[in-house]
Amino acid sequence: MMNKVVAFVPIKLNSQRLANKNILPLGDQPLSWYVFNNLLGIEKIDEVCVFCSDEKVINYLPNGVKFIKRNSRLDGDTIKGNEIYESFINTVDSDIYILAHTTSPFMTQKSVENALTKVLSGEYDSALSVQKKQTFIWYKGQTLNYESNNIPRTQDIEPIFIETSGFYIFEKQHYLESGRRIGYSPYFQELDDIEAIDIDTKEDYEFALHIIQNNKRAIEI
Repeated sequence: MMNKVVAFVPIKLNSQRLANKNILPLGDQPLSWYVFNNLLGIEKIDEVCVFCSDEKVINYLPNGVKFIKRNSRLDGDTIKGNEIYESFINTVDSDIYILAHTTSPFMTQKSVENALTKVLSGEYDSALSVQKKQTFIWYKGQTLNYESNNIPRTQDIEPIFIETSGFYIFEKQHYLESGRRIGYSPYFQELDDIEAIDIDTKEDYEFALHIIQNNKRAIEI
């Protein structure tokens, strides 16, 4: 039996920390264009949806994206992610969902596709994008992954994995039963430093502009 796969990207146009974040220009396209373009290129995805309260968001996306109107109440600053995910799941049926975010424009199609393949294989119940950090970590005033009186070599230290928020892949049934976008046996899709860039602030955006401008120069050369 084939699993239906739906990718959705929640967007609100009234972002606070960085005004108009999702539609700011980045290279030749608006920021929101990049993640949708990647998702549309993955054959195993049946539908790619934008979940937004304002239809004008379509003007900033590639052709082929399905607009799903959400209640403007979900644009509130105190709304939690789970409220948005549940609303979408109750609106659009699927076996597997890919939750992605526009703030990760450098995340590659290959990374999402590989993680989706792992979940579809049945070996994992979910997947998420992460960054692996193998260095000395402290948390609440204490060393987290090594003993301060027994300092290991960096290559021997226990690595930690940081969620990038680029994407999460989860089964509908599992989410309905547990309320978790990450299951109990997740696959960690490791992203490199560029892929993992997440744009939330003006400084993040300016750094992303620098990255894309440098890449353009490299191509021209």
